[in-house]
Amino acid sequence: MNAAPTLEMLDPTTLIVDINVRKDAALTPEFIASIKEHGVIEPVIAHRNEDGTVHVRMGQRRTLGAVEAQCPLIPVMITASAEDAERIVSQVVENIQRAAMTEADEADAYHQLSLIGVSAAAIAKKTGRKKAAVEGALKAKASEAGTAALGKGLTIEDALVMAEFEGDEEATAELESVIQDEPDQLLHVAQQLRDERARAAAVAAYTAEVAATGKTIVERPGYDDEETANVTSLKRADGEPATEDDANAVYIIQDYRGEFSTVPVIVGWKELGFTERYNYHSSSANKGPMTEEQKAERKTLIANNKAMESATTVRREFVKSLLAKKQAPKGWQYFTVHAITHHTDVARTYDGEVAAEMVSAKIDGQKSWGWNPLKDHVAKSTALPEFSLIALVCAGYEKTIAKDSWRSPFQSHRDYLNQLVTWGYTPSEVEQIIIDSGKPAEEKAA
Repeated sequence: MNAAPTLEMLDPTTLIVDINVRKDAALTPEFIASIKEHGVIEPVIAHRNEDGTVHVRMGQRRTLGAVEAQCPLIPVMITASAEDAERIVSQVVENIQRAAMTEADEADAYHQLSLIGVSAAAIAKKTGRKKAAVEGALKAKASEAGTAALGKGLTIEDALVMAEFEGDEEATAELESVIQDEPDQLLHVAQQLRDERARAAAVAAYTAEVAATGKTIVERPGYDDEETANVTSLKRADGEPATEDDANAVYIIQDYRGEFSTVPVIVGWKELGFTERYNYHSSSANKGPMTEEQKAERKTLIANNKAMESATTVRREFVKSLLAKKQAPKGWQYFTVHAITHHTDVARTYDGEVAAEMVSAKIDGQKSWGWNPLKDHVAKSTALPEFSLIALVCAGYEKTIAKDSWRSPFQSHRDYLNQLVTWGYTPSEVEQIIIDSGKPAEEKAA
């Protein structure tokens, strides 16, 4: 039975590094400077011979960099034999290639390798997996919620979502319910929770900022509110319009750009001697509180608009992952030509930044008139032009879809979403409203 690896702090100058590795190591000034500042964070893997010498098996570049940076000690994981670390990696590769191996087993194998100092990049190289996938598995295993999710048979991707919301009991309960009842909606619900959390944090931060000025913050008054009214809708006892100086509170609003501001109001305006500046309630149609039906409609409107904003993030990430593959999706030729000929605004009004993000292009410069990072990307690279064309068309469609497009869907919206579904996208419930709003136009062969 092999002894468990042990972690030791050793002088890098005493370690034996293979001569060929020493020759090929890329010891850049930046790499050495990083080690000088941070030290060697990931342990190198080595074994100790009978004569006491320690031979590096993995992490030769880090060892040589530590020598150049004059680090006195670095972490070294000592394995039982020269072949021990390689044996572990070989076993993992063999197990991963077995069809019966679950994602939980795969994540556990990566975790075991990480414990003996093998980096995510090295694991990815040895196993043929993408580095991001390995990092995701390790991140899931580093969380109790993620580990528990893997133990229940969830995928690494699902476990990562559970790990992200660890400690949030309400969000965790909702996610578990979705996994149980509507697993294909997990990404959408998770994004909605992220957005809601971000909104709450932004509101809390701005609220604290306003409160620090000494202002009283109240809820936004409804149109039937008889206690609180906007300053602009009131007049003083002398008949003059009320001003901000008369306000005794404010409420917070957020505009379409996500920016916050305050609106001055007067609480208890009747008792304070103010009257309505405009006769809002002269029409009987506007009198009285909202009906239950009106409240339900308002609630649905707000919920669906928020859901559409979250769906936009998920949808664009799907397109980005689609265009990260080696080959363009099947049917891209007709998709693009149909868009250009049937929905002409798509090619003329697309957002270059959104399109560039979809093809993972480098985005330089600042937003200004004529700034178009997709155009810059195409000018610099002649590789895979079809990917840029698909991104251009998708970005054009994206620009036509607003958060309330579910209320009055266009044929272009249906065509776009239906194509994404054909390519494997799972629409959110609010996007499904758009898809179900009408049948796509008949597509005739060119």
